[in-house]
Amino acid sequence: MTPDAVLETRPARSGRAEAPALRLSQRAGEMQASPLRKLAAIAEERKKKGIRVYHLNIGQPDLPTPPAVFETIRSLNLKTLAYAPSNGIPESLSAWQRYLETKGIKVDQKEIVVTSGGSEAIIFAMCAVCDAGDELIVFEPFYTNYNGFATIANVTLRPVPLDIANGFHLPPADVIERYMTPRTRGFLFCNPSNPTGTVYSREEVASLVSLAMKHNLFLLSDEVYREFAYEGSAHSVMSFPEVADRAILLDSTSKRFNVCGARIGALVSHNSEIVQTAFKFGMARLSVATVEQLALVPLLSSPEQYTKPIADEFRRRRDLVYEGLKQIDGVTFYKPEGAFYIVIGLPVKDSEHFSRWLIEEYEYEKETVLLAPAQGFYATHGKGLNEVRLAFMLNAESLQRSLTIIGEALKAYSRHKR
Repeated sequence: MTPDAVLETRPARSGRAEAPALRLSQRAGEMQASPLRKLAAIAEERKKKGIRVYHLNIGQPDLPTPPAVFETIRSLNLKTLAYAPSNGIPESLSAWQRYLETKGIKVDQKEIVVTSGGSEAIIFAMCAVCDAGDELIVFEPFYTNYNGFATIANVTLRPVPLDIANGFHLPPADVIERYMTPRTRGFLFCNPSNPTGTVYSREEVASLVSLAMKHNLFLLSDEVYREFAYEGSAHSVMSFPEVADRAILLDSTSKRFNVCGARIGALVSHNSEIVQTAFKFGMARLSVATVEQLALVPLLSSPEQYTKPIADEFRRRRDLVYEGLKQIDGVTFYKPEGAFYIVIGLPVKDSEHFSRWLIEEYEYEKETVLLAPAQGFYATHGKGLNEVRLAFMLNAESLQRSLTIIGEALKAYSRHKR
């Protein structure tokens, strides 16, 4: 051992050398806390004090899960709750195939890997196409957990800034190209978008397709809000046959069927190497929960009867929020075209401070609101400082009340900051 390789130690009081301090990984230090949940504990404390809290911070729909899920679970006749195949049980793969076909997406069952929610599908896709330190282009603001997934996968996200002034639509191709580097491996995008509710047009998706072909990149398309497109349709990356070798569809049952706790998603691609790689990742984590896969077969097999009422309800809520924001002085907003989120600009310098003050100190007639500060949806330092994301998860009466509270809180905050 060379002298440089000897660990430095400090003499202990006993005369014995101290062991070096334990250190966690760099990844552990870089892992972000969720901006959606970090104020939740404060909200629970306010509730204990008799304050009603309206949760606009997280995308957990308040609508009931279809009874068919629980009926299927109760009817299961399993002698042993065994491991499922690592790529998914046959019934689930078949159901996913039928579901996608109803959306005009034709794939073989061998091109599908069932995952533990859309989250695992995204991580599998990142790990399949990127080496450590490689980059994926994202469009900010973006789903905040992409940050966490990238940290786990040791991937760097290269953000392309979008603008609230045009509803966070994509910039021209030449602008996007400025953010590419020799380590760029692909695009990761969500359509319809969380957190903005933007639905990219076919022309916008086609622009990404062209760039992927020009620069030999992958397309990681997060389409979990497919049914929630209120102004036209959401165009799947799988509808562009010219990129069949590089398109990866990332999907989830959570929101469209209101089964967030089931944690059933899928990775889909015509590229057999990508699918086989995801399959091997799946082998390493063994399998996805058997009961939940079986429970969602009826929903995937006949989706429209379950998804349409949910989408219609969120369209009504979107309209209510849009009209209600018109009554609040000083806010900047647009009409979201899909999903059930909107990013709004507030007449404050620091939306995180405002959101914390709102949940820690403020009350309006014994009620307050929990928001998601938008800084956590950006990777660029200093972006989104005056923005928050609203998730319109509550019923119409509660949403209207929440907007009233936000309006009153902004007036009070202005006086409070003088």
